[in-house]
Amino acid sequence: MAVMTEKEIKSIVEKVLGVMASGEAEAGAWDSTQYNGRKLVGIFSDMNEAIDAANRAYKAVRAMSVEQRQKIIDEIRRLTREEALTMAKIGVAETGMGKVEHKRLKHILVADKTPGTEDITASAKTGDSGLTLIEAAPFGVVGAITPSTNPSETVICNSIGMIAAGNGVVFNPHPNAIATSNYAVDLVNRASKNAGGPEIIVCSMDKPTMDSAAIMQSHPLIKLLVCTGGPGVVKAVLSSGKKAIGAGAGNPPVIVDDTADIAKAAKDIIDGCTFDNNLPCIAEKEVFAFRNIADELIAGMKKAGAYLINAEQADALSKVVLVEKTNKAGKTVKTVSRDCVGRDAKVLLAKIGIEVSDDIRCVICETGFEHDFVQHELMMPILPIVRVNDIDEAITLAVKAEHGNRHTAHMHSKNIDNLSRFAREVETTIFVKNAPSYAGIGFGGEGHTTFTIAGPTGEGITSARSFTRQRRCVMADSFRII
Repeated sequence: MAVMTEKEIKSIVEKVLGVMASGEAEAGAWDSTQYNGRKLVGIFSDMNEAIDAANRAYKAVRAMSVEQRQKIIDEIRRLTREEALTMAKIGVAETGMGKVEHKRLKHILVADKTPGTEDITASAKTGDSGLTLIEAAPFGVVGAITPSTNPSETVICNSIGMIAAGNGVVFNPHPNAIATSNYAVDLVNRASKNAGGPEIIVCSMDKPTMDSAAIMQSHPLIKLLVCTGGPGVVKAVLSSGKKAIGAGAGNPPVIVDDTADIAKAAKDIIDGCTFDNNLPCIAEKEVFAFRNIADELIAGMKKAGAYLINAEQADALSKVVLVEKTNKAGKTVKTVSRDCVGRDAKVLLAKIGIEVSDDIRCVICETGFEHDFVQHELMMPILPIVRVNDIDEAITLAVKAEHGNRHTAHMHSKNIDNLSRFAREVETTIFVKNAPSYAGIGFGGEGHTTFTIAGPTGEGITSARSFTRQRRCVMADSFRII
């Protein structure tokens, strides 16, 4: 799919989001409180007021039957399918990242495969001493921080799960995706009203800041924090002293050995790496290919839409997509350039003077293990390939490149021993075998979906039950009928 032109982006800014008269997509030009002249519901200027509203929503949801909750969730699903393209266009226009069609598909995935109330189950234990019932209860008000990479998808996915669990929710969205996130908040609230629920069931901020996040993290009514984002915000949430679910960074490696179906592996890797321009945190980030099949793999990747650059060009591109900054400790570190995250391969190549057609969807290059492309999670369609001699070297380097995030890893192989060994040693939350990365969240693979993959705190592929706490009810010496 071709990159959107400046004219198209400007049109969306002016006509779809109703921004300032100039219509230019600059910081501060986005109106996060209205859509096309319609005021968005559930958007507040004060975090304390938002939390109070979310608490009222919690009380309303808690009083509902499970059937009533499910009616709201069914309506969220319907509206998400109906407005998937709108949210996709807003997301690309506001953030400048990703692809409209891929974001549309992600919204459909969220609508179809995010678990609802069916995920909330009870268990019972009977014995000589009677009956014990264990139920999954809500926490109360959940404070959620959402990313700019999958903003509306995360809001809707989290809302479905948190409402199914019986919670109220207040969001503090990423500052670079406020309009997109708040559109999704409004959609959830419209769905609630349509289904006979409260007019405000989830809340958000018109101008989320670090200060509003701090208020949320310390507020006594917030009983659970859920953070989907980079290592900095996840660390802050985990340091709050509250129960927290943290979905952190990843740098997913791919191993391709000499037993794999090389043509399929090449296409699968490019399909996964380029989905929404590599914004999903599960996407393939670096490849470790057996030396004896590397040439064939690279040829297959080129057939699948990849453009091979040489070492000199890779170094030049590295200087564009990674910038040096001074951290709080006064140390100079390399960080990903926001101007490059989620951009089309064609746009990235143009930055180093290479013009290609719209058919090119990925930049590939051969590098050594220490190259910045291998060591940094770029979140853009750039894929370094490292040649390895055998499975021992492949696993050793892949595990190092994953940096202990224990997020996601991939492998293409028909050797069960190799697959099993890599899965054991890399210890990731998601391990995808012989498929594109997105199969790991249910897109072309089995299992439910989520955009909050909680590796640091252990919940893994989160769902409604992740946002519950266990409660035990005991009746001694009674209700055992056998």
